[in-house]
Amino acid sequence: MLSVAEARMRMLASVTPLPAQPVALADAGGRVLFAPIIAKVTQPPLSVSAMDGYAVRGADCLTTPTRLTVTAEIPAGRMAPGPLRSGEAHRIFTGAPLPEGADAIVLQEDTVREGDIVVVRERVEVGRHIRRAGIDFSAGDVVLAPPLRLTGRHIALAAASGHGHVTVARRPRVAILSTGDELVPPGAPPGPAQITASTGPGLGALLSAWGAAVHDLGIARDNAPALSASLPRPSSFDLLITLGGASVGDHDLVRETLAALGFTLDFWRVALQPGKPLLFGQWERMPVIGLPGNPVSAFVCAHLFVRPFLDRMQGLPGEPPVTARAVLGCALGANGSREQYLRAHIETDADQQWIVTPDARQDSSLLSVLAQSNALLVRPPHAPAAPAGAKVRVILFE
Repeated sequence: MLSVAEARMRMLASVTPLPAQPVALADAGGRVLFAPIIAKVTQPPLSVSAMDGYAVRGADCLTTPTRLTVTAEIPAGRMAPGPLRSGEAHRIFTGAPLPEGADAIVLQEDTVREGDIVVVRERVEVGRHIRRAGIDFSAGDVVLAPPLRLTGRHIALAAASGHGHVTVARRPRVAILSTGDELVPPGAPPGPAQITASTGPGLGALLSAWGAAVHDLGIARDNAPALSASLPRPSSFDLLITLGGASVGDHDLVRETLAALGFTLDFWRVALQPGKPLLFGQWERMPVIGLPGNPVSAFVCAHLFVRPFLDRMQGLPGEPPVTARAVLGCALGANGSREQYLRAHIETDADQQWIVTPDARQDSSLLSVLAQSNALLVRPPHAPAAPAGAKVRVILFE
């Protein structure tokens, strides 16, 4: 069996990055930036006030209190009516352009207004509360460089720099096919020996959050003709994910059915728990990932393999999940020969340390345990028994 790292490396080596496409900024959230974003404007374009108050000359406020005549009011979005002269102050609001001659802003709470006179009560510091032109960025600056998955803060920066469209990688078109005579669609009443197909909808939600355009192909029954009829044309999608049917049972028909259609197998077993029966190969130009049917196994494999695969397709490096260090909240026995991923819950103690406690129930079918967990506790193969308080690696779900 391959190690987790070896399997992921072989999968990523096969990836062909997707082409780019322009999209409206409103549709760019979660997409991967393909081309750099170069500022079209300077931000701010002029020196502006950072606070509500009064624009003044520092030379007029060397001693306090001092009395100045208010000769203008400058709201945001309007230019000053003229320069600020000695002995004057302009009422100014946050974001409003600084008048010529002003070099400081006095906060309104540090003043007393008496009709057209403002009394400055506190010491004035030249340059205080002023946002100088270009302090954020200037026209021509590269404000965002690829590859980068765009979040709300990136979208805001792109908008501020003058862009209504950005160039991003096309979304991977991913088909999900569940297999099994025991499955019924969500919402349908299961028969006496049946269960609801939950893995497909859960996986689809994960993949959508990772940038994929997901197509659920439904449920294929456990016979070769039905399975073959349910498979899409290889040219229809960028990736096919099958759920179940890739192990060694008499009704696990995915490998042989795909092979009869020209599928080339790369590997089908990985040394991890849960998730050993992981299939990967190529059907014409379409890669195929066969995930275990058990929902927790599929969820773990999705984080370890599918997310990096989708990232690489969209132009990102395809890094493995980020791990962090935590303190074990209970004793654990020795691990076996497979890398282990335990559903666990992390809390912080009085010293703000992360304390991770695996659930006592680790059966790979238990969705309630998965839903209540916020992390995976990672144990390397042949890890010795560990006492409470030992340092361990964790993968955070959020």
